[in-house]
Amino acid sequence: MASVQILEQKKAIVAALAEKIKASASGILVDYKGINVEDDTKLRAELRKAGVEYTVIKNTLIAKACDEVGYEALRDSLKGMTALAISMDDPVVAAKILANYAKDHDNFVLKAGYVDGRTLDADGVKALAETPSKEVLLGRILGSLQSSLYGFVYGLQAIIDKAEGGAEAPAAE
Repeated sequence: MASVQILEQKKAIVAALAEKIKASASGILVDYKGINVEDDTKLRAELRKAGVEYTVIKNTLIAKACDEVGYEALRDSLKGMTALAISMDDPVVAAKILANYAKDHDNFVLKAGYVDGRTLDADGVKALAETPSKEVLLGRILGSLQSSLYGFVYGLQAIIDKAEGGAEAPAAE
């Protein structure tokens, strides 16, 4: 039987993990078995560089934290060796890095995740990974706005040119 001190430590871990999950933009659960230390070190460095916290935590502790937050659907994915990648700012970056890593490592499996208060299955995590980054989406929006404005300006110029009879303005002397 576990001592009171150990139970209190576990409760503190669960409470801290639940707070982290609540405050995060997204989280991804992965099965990390079969990867070597060198590859794991590279993965952790890439995740850390992107601001993603990647930790191996007991399934029971993750399950209790998920229950506290309202992500009970993630319980079904908590079998085997599980690691949790939590992104505090960018909801897509963890999924992108982990999905890219999973392509090169057959034993590394995306299990499930959460984003914006919703849980995702493995296919949902893969779809999230294919989402363009925030910067790319903003660039696309600005590009489409800019092209619309250019079209509008060219149309106005054509109307002005037509009203002037097509004559060009005389050169300034």
